[in-house]
Amino acid sequence: MNMNDLRILGFKAHIESVSDTLDLIDSIKKDDEIIQLLNADALAGENHIIHGVNQAFLAFERGENLAKDISVEIVLRCSAQRQISKAFKILGLKEGEMNLCAVLINCDDYTCELSKHFTLDGSVLISDVEKLVEIYDISQDELKNNSVDEIMIDRITKLNVDY
Repeated sequence: MNMNDLRILGFKAHIESVSDTLDLIDSIKKDDEIIQLLNADALAGENHIIHGVNQAFLAFERGENLAKDISVEIVLRCSAQRQISKAFKILGLKEGEMNLCAVLINCDDYTCELSKHFTLDGSVLISDVEKLVEIYDISQDELKNNSVDEIMIDRITKLNVDY
């Protein structure tokens, strides 16, 4: 399993139905492509996403994956969680208005197709430190020494150590 091409897009969305949205994504991509939608409000920027995706692929290469599916592994790693239910509670889709991060791996450029259903808006990828502190229970002591994206990268990496 290789990651040759990674594209990260931000969107504003109104999700009527999570399952219909997932079906839509499946209908857009080809079988060997990955399009993973994440809750952009729970991401600490591009480095956080890139590190989580890299760690998911490395986990599969080492046979240390926590999930059977690479897309689920990406959600686990980016959320720095071991439990799938917790990971999806943090980074999963929710019905209603939401900011989306679309992670496209080894894909054609589906920006136009995705823009037919969601509103392209890169500003949703700018992290909100206060939200992230609450979501990930980040202490003020941690913030004194590191940025939020550094803290998240450290927590993702720690999943490997705790394996």
